[in-house]
Parts: sequence; structure tokens; C-alpha cells
Amino acid sequence: MRTLTKEFRAELTPADMLRVLLAGNARFAANLKANRDFQQQVQATANGQFPGAVILSCMDSRTGVELVFDQGLGDLFSIRVAGNVVSQDVLGSIEYAVAAAGVKLVMVLGHTACGAVAGACDKVRMGNLTGTLDRIQPAIARVPCGTGDPATYKDRVAAANVCVSIDDIITQSPIVRERLASGEVGLAGAMYNVSTGKVDVINACAFVREAVPAAEALHI
Repeated sequence: MRTLTKEFRAELTPADMLRVLLAGNARFAANLKANRDFQQQVQATANGQFPGAVILSCMDSRTGVELVFDQGLGDLFSIRVAGNVVSQDVLGSIEYAVAAAGVKLVMVLGHTACGAVAGACDKVRMGNLTGTLDRIQPAIARVPCGTGDPATYKDRVAAANVCVSIDDIITQSPIVRERLASGEVGLAGAMYNVSTGKVDVINACAFVREAVPAAEALHI
């Protein structure tokens, strides 16, 4: 499995990069993995990095994106915070990835059985965590109360929270909006199922202009 280089990344479209991630997740869910020489990747990335995507995900210990998408050193920027919520620091990191580092895709990845979402639904108040959970309230407002059993309801809130984070990125970052409008970058929301290991795309913005079949592998 080759390490991303500047030249190789330049050949990829945003939809290509999404296909790469979904193909990697298909390997992960099937208990397979690409053959990588990590020491070679350490050497290859020592003098520079050219990640293909930046992923905002939850801090949950089951959702490490390099594992979930079967990617190697230098392939992804990973931003992790409880509830995959958007803050000024998160936006700054995404803008760096997009404008300075040249990624092709921004992804927001939520997951089932999310403790942060459960805490927000249960109105937990706990020190500095309180402000983080407050950022999930707009997602709760999008899902009718009593929708399904409690676990299903909270998973629906988690999916709505992904969409809220996507909206926040678009509305609060002119830098991201400009690159989305030009087609340089794509933006997608997805949910990871902690029971199956599978990722499902739930919100691929129109800026990812090509169809993205989940089973297609690019052998990168």
C-alpha cells in the first residue's frame, strides 16, 4: 500500500478520496487490512505529509479513524473531540487542512452508542464538558422526542449531530465554502456502527460531484 505523495494526491478528486475511505472501511469490517511497511512510511513522511482527508470524529476509543478506514501514516488528519462537535479550534484545524495542507475531503464521522450524545440527551452537567454537550442540543431539536426505543432515538440524534456539524463548518468557514464551491474539496457526513465496524455515508454534499459506490476499491 503506497504512501500518499503530493503528486499522487493531486490526481485524486474529492469523490476518489471518499471511495478510498469506504474501500478501507470495507476491508476493516471484513477483518482484512492492506499490507503496509510502517517503517517505510515513517521514512517517507519524515520530511513532509500530504494527507488526503481531514476527519472530525468523536473521542470514543472504538472509533480511531486510521483503523476504521484502514489507512496508514500520513494519510489522514484526525480531529477528535467528544460528540464530534464544531468549535473555533476545530474550524481552525479544518481550515489548515484544507487551505494549507491541500486535503481533498472533509468528513464528519459520528457513531452509534455515542456517550456524548447520550449525555446531551440526558442533560448531563459536568464541568467543562457541559459546554461541549450544549453544542449537541441543536441535533436533539431536529429529532422528535420518543422516536423509537431510547438507543435508536439517541443514534438518530447522533446522525442529526453529524449534519449539524456539517452545517456549522459550511456556515462558519468562508475558507471551506470557497473550496467547496470550486470543487477542490468535498464534504461528507458518515456514521460508524460500533457493533458491525461499518461506516455509512449519510450526508455527501453536492460538492462531492461524483457517485460514490461504497464497494469500489481503488487499490491505493
